[in-house]
Amino acid sequence: MYEYELHHIRSAELIREAEHERLVREALRARRKQRDARSREEKESHTSRLRRHRRPRAA
Repeated sequence: MYEYELHHIRSAELIREAEHERLVREALRARRKQRDARSREEKESHTSRLRRHRRPRAA
């Protein structure tokens, strides 16, 4: 019976660890997504100025 209880305790511990790791991965994914969106906004705002079509200079 003792081994059975240890098995359940260990099983519950592993489940908690897996849930914690899942939450950490989810948080990292959300941060990465937010950072990528922010950098995309910055790139788009800068490219509009740089991509002006200019006429070639007259000789």
